[in-house]
Amino acid sequence: MRALSPFSERLGGPVQSSERIKSKGSVRLFRFTYRSGDHSVVGFLAEPKGTGRLPCIVWNRGGSMDFGKITPKTLRMFERIAQWGYLVIASQYSGCGGSEGKDEFGGQDLLDVLNLRRVLKRHPRADVRRIGMIGWSRGGLMTYLALAKVRWIRAAVSVAGVADVAALESDRPEMARRLRRMFRHTPRSVAQRSAIRQVRSFSRTAPLLLIHGTADWRVSPLQSMRLGEQLYRHRIPFRLVVLEGADHGLSGFRKEENRLTKEWLDRYVKGQRTLPNLRPHGP
Repeated sequence: MRALSPFSERLGGPVQSSERIKSKGSVRLFRFTYRSGDHSVVGFLAEPKGTGRLPCIVWNRGGSMDFGKITPKTLRMFERIAQWGYLVIASQYSGCGGSEGKDEFGGQDLLDVLNLRRVLKRHPRADVRRIGMIGWSRGGLMTYLALAKVRWIRAAVSVAGVADVAALESDRPEMARRLRRMFRHTPRSVAQRSAIRQVRSFSRTAPLLLIHGTADWRVSPLQSMRLGEQLYRHRIPFRLVVLEGADHGLSGFRKEENRLTKEWLDRYVKGQRTLPNLRPHGP
């Protein structure tokens, strides 16, 4: 590539600027800015070296405001996923890490995630027919809301995802105080951010892998368990993996999480395997 931009030699569309980040090995890293609504947002992209078309992963970060923002340590994770044979893209979210706008914890900032598909369309190696999504914690919330909103996601993985904002606030009063500063707090606005209330709208063609630790104090594992029950009732393809004794970051279980995530994405995004039969059957 002769230009710093991974999207084209001439920037256009939603992409405003792009710069190469120092990286090692077989993956190129980029920081870029793009338009989301009426303001500029910071994003990141990891691209395996080569020339072929690639399936894509939209990676949704956790945290709120600058807590949990994408850092050099996060970029190492992007490099690892890119080495699996994917083009990885992520948003810093509005109001975070140098982005303009305001972090609304799943409000208008959901557009920051959805607009990454427009960015991918500018990349000559992105196969936008094969896009998966990964979300951690609050990133799980963003993933769920995206699954309820669009139909271009082939499969998704949520790790310790927030599925019920009201339950999160009940479990952690300090989060309730923080969220009240982030968005206009009403029963309706809380419900709009809670996947547990929107399962009927979830894509039925995007299998969802839920991974949660039983020792997670930040987001109760009951959030994934209760979401799994609703997914089952509505016959939406999913798998729930509960890791005994794992904390919020799955300390001590990261190799297992990597294996589960890779197998899921390789099956349903890269390999485009047939969806499972969810109707009762068998002997």
